[in-house]
Amino acid sequence: MNNSMDNRTSWIDNLRSFVTVLVVAHHSSLAYTTFAWFDKVAYIRSTHPVVDTARSRGLDIFEDFNDVFFMSLMFLISGIFVFRSLQQKGAGKFVRDRFYRLFIPFAIGVTVLMLAAYYPAYYIAHGKHDIPAYVADFFTVEAWPVGPPWFIWVLFAFNLVAAGIFPLLRPMMERGNSWLTGQQQHPGGVVLCWWLFTWILYVPMVLMTDAGKWTGIGPFDFQVSRVLLYFGYFLLGMLIGVRGLSNSLFADTSAFVQYWWCWLLAALGVYAALKCSEAPLVAMMAKHELSDIQANLIYRSIWVLSCTLSGIAFLTTFKRLLNYTGSWWQSLSANAYGIYLVHYVFVLWCQYALLDLPLPAWPKFLITFIVSWMLSWGLTAIVRKNHIIRKYL
Repeated sequence: MNNSMDNRTSWIDNLRSFVTVLVVAHHSSLAYTTFAWFDKVAYIRSTHPVVDTARSRGLDIFEDFNDVFFMSLMFLISGIFVFRSLQQKGAGKFVRDRFYRLFIPFAIGVTVLMLAAYYPAYYIAHGKHDIPAYVADFFTVEAWPVGPPWFIWVLFAFNLVAAGIFPLLRPMMERGNSWLTGQQQHPGGVVLCWWLFTWILYVPMVLMTDAGKWTGIGPFDFQVSRVLLYFGYFLLGMLIGVRGLSNSLFADTSAFVQYWWCWLLAALGVYAALKCSEAPLVAMMAKHELSDIQANLIYRSIWVLSCTLSGIAFLTTFKRLLNYTGSWWQSLSANAYGIYLVHYVFVLWCQYALLDLPLPAWPKFLITFIVSWMLSWGLTAIVRKNHIIRKYL
């Protein structure tokens, strides 16, 4: 099956599926980074719920590269079809559909699935099997850890906001889309505007608060420094999708897309520059040649350029090279949401099972990643055969 509708949207489905797999790989790497540490008093304060003694600097780079851009890109992709969905369904039906599609899976994920996922962390911290004590610790000491489902509740909140302000948003989005679509043949200007947009959303926030700070009530956690960045990218996705992807900045004739290889090379180059800037900036701060704020401003300005170019590179590369479908991609796309929802259970238990094996970090990472991805994919495909579950996943 490869009709015209598939040709117009298969690349974005493929990209969404790919980023979901990247999320599985990202979480699979976190037990093996050189900066990983574990807090036995409250494992929620650890860098990851399971931490191995096998470490790799290569996985530091892999994890950090992903962290710069991939969740921003996920929110952008999630926003692409929101405008047309609101236009067709109206706010009431749209919110009802989002409640079933997002909030109910979030509620199940953050209770049943996360309760199953985090048990190895409790055992590592306390050295005993005690289910009632674990459950009590999960909801009190650990304050109901949200895990990967944080993305789902934040996305649901963004959808609610978009539905609430849609009458005001609609005319501005239509005008903005006309302007953005008109920039198809001016790729340099688009990249500059995209970078400035990202800078405004992120840099002031990260200068005012700790980059890694999370806050919230119970499982409704979010990363403070990135909340505007994520919401801005969600709105950018809405803006891009106003008239459909075939009539957008990502049209077949767009020079912005045709320069995909430039954005790919630039993304790799800027990320390399970001990593190379770390040591000199630290040295300059130590010599009092730069203040903390100045160094952070320089570093984060490069960071947002890396975020911008990586997102653009993946969008344009998939549009140009992966604008097709097939049974493999269709299955991955259909099951991507379920993979995202359940993968953390398999990741943590697999990392725990590998703790005592005398293997280097990379083999452990690859085993965790492949096993978790395949089991998540297989389980989702099985449970989606049930017509009720299929409506939610």
